[in-house]
Amino acid sequence: MRGGFCKTGGCMAAQKLYAGAKLREMRARLALTQKAFADKLGVSLPYLNQMENNHRPVSAAVVLALAQEFGLDVTELTVGEGERLVSDMREALADPVFAKAAPPLADLRLAASNAPALARAFLDLHRAYRQTHERLASLDEALGREDASLRPSPWEEVRDFFHYCDNYIDAVDRAAEHFVTHGGARRDVMAAATAALEKRGITVHVSDDADLRRYDPQAKRLVLSARNAGPTQRFQLLHQVALLTQNELIEATLDLARFATPEARDIAKIGLANYFAGAALLPYRIFQDAALEVRHDLERLADIFGASIEQVAHRLSTLQRPGAKGIPFFFVRVDQAGTITKRHSATRLQFARFGGACPLWNVHRAFETPGQFLRQLAETRDGVKYLCLARDVSKPGGAFLAPVRRYAIGLGCEVQHTGSVVYADGLDLKGRFEPIGISCRICERTDCHQRSVPPLERRLRVDPDRRGLLPYSIAD
Repeated sequence: MRGGFCKTGGCMAAQKLYAGAKLREMRARLALTQKAFADKLGVSLPYLNQMENNHRPVSAAVVLALAQEFGLDVTELTVGEGERLVSDMREALADPVFAKAAPPLADLRLAASNAPALARAFLDLHRAYRQTHERLASLDEALGREDASLRPSPWEEVRDFFHYCDNYIDAVDRAAEHFVTHGGARRDVMAAATAALEKRGITVHVSDDADLRRYDPQAKRLVLSARNAGPTQRFQLLHQVALLTQNELIEATLDLARFATPEARDIAKIGLANYFAGAALLPYRIFQDAALEVRHDLERLADIFGASIEQVAHRLSTLQRPGAKGIPFFFVRVDQAGTITKRHSATRLQFARFGGACPLWNVHRAFETPGQFLRQLAETRDGVKYLCLARDVSKPGGAFLAPVRRYAIGLGCEVQHTGSVVYADGLDLKGRFEPIGISCRICERTDCHQRSVPPLERRLRVDPDRRGLLPYSIAD
């Protein structure tokens, strides 16, 4: 990461801050010429031009001018999106097709900083190439059909939408917060939701039903399953409230997203309703204050808000409101096969878009110790250190022989934030950190004993007279 700001006191971090793309975007939004923008910032035109092209870092004086003149939240100048773009480009460039032309990391960072739209276009192009290659390999004759298209699947499109929104949708988040708060105090969630539905003539019933939620628009009857735990029932009730009371807001958000297919739009609508439900169950400022008070103790927060541990962990990763950002957490959920089913990171650690997660990560061991939190101090290849928390979660079916869904969730943050995290207590933060990566196919570590496949962009040496931990060695 090329730069950032201190979380306490608003001071500038030791690293230099390059934010050319953000400055250009802001100037375009304000419809100002470079000369007019430079005058308002109190700098010369050449100096502004150099900052906009990332030839100079943004100075502290310019940051103050942006805050005073335009009311800019300085945390918006951080390069979270840039880091995600760099991570995604590195993964794409690990494809063997780029074996002889992969640019250095410095060039990727320049592209993400100076030309983010071009970087995203490159990722779209590589995704289209990959899908075409996979279709040919599987001989599914997709290219011969008239309806075949070179575009991401609806699920991938929605995943990327939330990914590049930082998993924070401001309008929906604030609407949910407003729905369950009054005068700064939290209202009873179930009472507020039931009252909102009753205003529309809708009755709520709880019965022994296999479906989590079932709504009959003709009869205006909503049925929640008694087989599910209280947090699930509350979440499903709020989900239906979102669909019925926030439809205009959700549709407007979907219009702005410009999804390529109706299927992607439909999936995203469910995702936005889920977002509203989670934000209403755990309203932003009240939840953030409580999290700081209990030092992000997931069990205490689940008890206070009547939520599940998974709901609490996921919500912590979404606290990215401008001007009121929480600790940047990553959140991930994996199934028993190691497949990532949910992922988001507000940290510099970005998960692989394809395939599973690093096998050295403690989230994979959570299934071995049900009901317990596992703690891990881990370090990525770029030298960033993390506190990683993992725990198994189960979702019973509520009846004999009903299927039980089992997952493991992972939550973590960089070690500089661990003073506000109870799970760091008693750990030696100056001791050994477990080396982890993103995924084997793009990991640069040459001596990993858990490597499942060779890195795609590296040459291999095979010595028939020698066998180490791996049947090959990786060329430097």
